[in-house]
Amino acid sequence: MIGLFTAIVAIESGGDCNAVGDGGKAVGPAQIWEITVRDCNRILGKPVFTIGDRISLTKSAEMFQIYTEHYGKRYGVPVTDEVRARIWNGGPNGPKKQTTQKYWGKVKAKL
Repeated sequence: MIGLFTAIVAIESGGDCNAVGDGGKAVGPAQIWEITVRDCNRILGKPVFTIGDRISLTKSAEMFQIYTEHYGKRYGVPVTDEVRARIWNGGPNGPKKQTTQKYWGKVKAKL
């Protein structure tokens, strides 16, 4: 059994820290967009992450944790692996989007 973030990295980039997707918008092992970096800094109230941090597995894991925890709390339910994965795939409203259910299925199969 592997952890959630490890499963997401496997799906998003196959573990390639230099992966680029979504027409150049998504970068790194977790395929992070620039807007996600800016949002994590906004959540923290100060600039902690840089755009270059997207290629760092450690920094990407930190951003994943911050982003999914912050938006997961909006639902008033425990922030489960499913909620986190669907937020990561579909943004802050990911758990409400039908389209993120397929992504969760892929992640769940890796877990």
